Amino acid sequence: MRLPRTRLRIALPRTRTAQRRTVQGVAALCTLALAPAAWTFTAAEGKVGTVAQAPASGVAVVFGAGLWRGEPSPYLAHRLDAAVELYRAGKVRAVLVTGDNGRAEYDEPDAMRTYLVRHGVPDRQVVSDFAGFDTWDSCVRARKVFGVERAVLVSQGFHIRRAVALCEAAGVDSYGVAVDAVHDATWYYGAAREVLAAGKAVADAVLTPDPRFLGPKEPGVARALGSAP
Repeated sequence: MRLPRTRLRIALPRTRTAQRRTVQGVAALCTLALAPAAWTFTAAEGKVGTVAQAPASGVAVVFGAGLWRGEPSPYLAHRLDAAVELYRAGKVRAVLVTGDNGRAEYDEPDAMRTYLVRHGVPDRQVVSDFAGFDTWDSCVRARKVFGVERAVLVSQGFHIRRAVALCEAAGVDSYGVAVDAVHDATWYYGAAREVLAAGKAVADAVLTPDPRFLGPKEPGVARALGSAP
């Protein structure tokens, strides 16, 4: 038995006034959708650059970006390489690695620490934040748990402005190092995701919620700074 075909008909406005109002409505929606992303750019204005341009800040904060078979993904490895450069240049004396360790078999911070140590950063200068479940959580925990007041943040260009904006909102005087990345499918996905993530970023900056897990204060960063050569 053949089912009858149905056609979806969309009623378009016929008068010029209705058409103009439709266009205005669409434009207004697009403006509202992009406003949060515009805020992150404005909040990070003048606070993003390269390793060479980064000021001496004592602490670098490296955000997690996934593991491949227990090793840092290429995107995360590039972030860690930039942190190594900052340490070798004497611009930071401690590196706070913040990522997801929400389950036993997935441990971003330990993988990040191992990578840094393998590339010449002393183990005692690396501090692990095992509850950096998202950018806001990482920023708040950096300030409230680890006592970071000033830091160089390290991430890819599509993410670094949101990271700077959120860490500034969390009370961390921040400068962002935008790590170069190949514009592959992952890059385009990350860039598209930022448009959506910016909305949550604005809500976090305004409402300043506690992170998923706050916990007690930890002296790791202060100890690393105190033991730095």
